[in-house]
Amino acid sequence: MTSILAPSHVEELAFRDLGLADYSETWNAMKSFTIERSPGQQDECWLLQHSPVFTLGQAGLKEHIIDPHGIPVVESDRGGQVTYHGPGQLVAYLLLDIKRRKKGIRQLVDIIEQSIIEVLADFSISAATRKGAPGVYVNDDKIAALGLRIKNGCSYHGLSLNVDMDLEPFSYINPCGYPGLGVTQIRQFVTDYPNDLMAETSARLTKVLSDNLL
Repeated sequence: MTSILAPSHVEELAFRDLGLADYSETWNAMKSFTIERSPGQQDECWLLQHSPVFTLGQAGLKEHIIDPHGIPVVESDRGGQVTYHGPGQLVAYLLLDIKRRKKGIRQLVDIIEQSIIEVLADFSISAATRKGAPGVYVNDDKIAALGLRIKNGCSYHGLSLNVDMDLEPFSYINPCGYPGLGVTQIRQFVTDYPNDLMAETSARLTKVLSDNLL
């Protein structure tokens, strides 16, 4: 686990780049961090990509997995229904003491969604939220999903933002429990971007979350 930013102020975030990480191993690490953290411990944000996996939230219904095509399915403790994670998707896990930050769950969700919208605006992509359906959408297609877990006043899990990935596995499920929901990604709107799109997206998300969570 490599720290790319470790500010000294307790209310700032320490961002860590985990690279390509196994879902179950990362989930267990998040739970351990949250259970074992001390009251004054600095909050962290883990940035990573996952090997292909479908995850079911606490209320997730298995019937929303049409055919996994051999991709592993993990029943998770986050909120939400079923989603897909794979290489080319930026995942940010927010390990926050929300009680210390004086932020409610609804406020935290709003901050995450607005942060994603700001990152997409940097790429000249117009995005919005949808009432009753957490996440961020471009037109009618979902580009980012959210799922959180709160334990002892602290959050874990977080967001996934589709950057430059194979979207086909989303057709193997009803994304977030919605049959026929379209899914999109940043690459579809910035086809001529010359640099490392994932690295640039990660850098922009780091800055926006740092600003918006203070």
